Amino acid sequence: MDRDMTVPCEEGLINLRVGAIIMKNGKILMVGNNRTEYLYSVGGRIKFGETSEEAVVREVFEETGVKLEVARLGFIHENYFYGDAESNLGKLVYEVSYFYYMKVPDDFEPVCMSMTEDDHEEFLRWIDVNDPIKYYPEFFREELLHTVDGIKHFVKDERK
Repeated sequence: MDRDMTVPCEEGLINLRVGAIIMKNGKILMVGNNRTEYLYSVGGRIKFGETSEEAVVREVFEETGVKLEVARLGFIHENYFYGDAESNLGKLVYEVSYFYYMKVPDDFEPVCMSMTEDDHEEFLRWIDVNDPIKYYPEFFREELLHTVDGIKHFVKDERK
């Protein structure tokens, strides 16, 4: 049961993923690579047989070298977009993402040794939520400034 939960549907894909909200000293930890011009949340695809909570703990460990605990689910994000990776280039992707706030200890020192699915080296970067750099998900810009206790649901559709 080591298979990503990405399945073909018509000419597109359905993708289930998780993202980690790792905040420290007013900054959020994001990931980038030398192929894209934007940053994205720590996280990745859920593997068949694991829960979204198990997946986010695994992904955080794979991308930072540190095993963090989940604090709580913060957001569910449905997103239609056209793929930009080698495996999904130009394909319509319907993705459902679960974003979890993580418990971050004071001595948290992440080290990135991960790669993208098409073998591009990734890097970690702490950014201010208001940093003008392009990053995903975009709703972090507003939502992380005004956190609420509940779970918020967002839908984005780039087909239009």
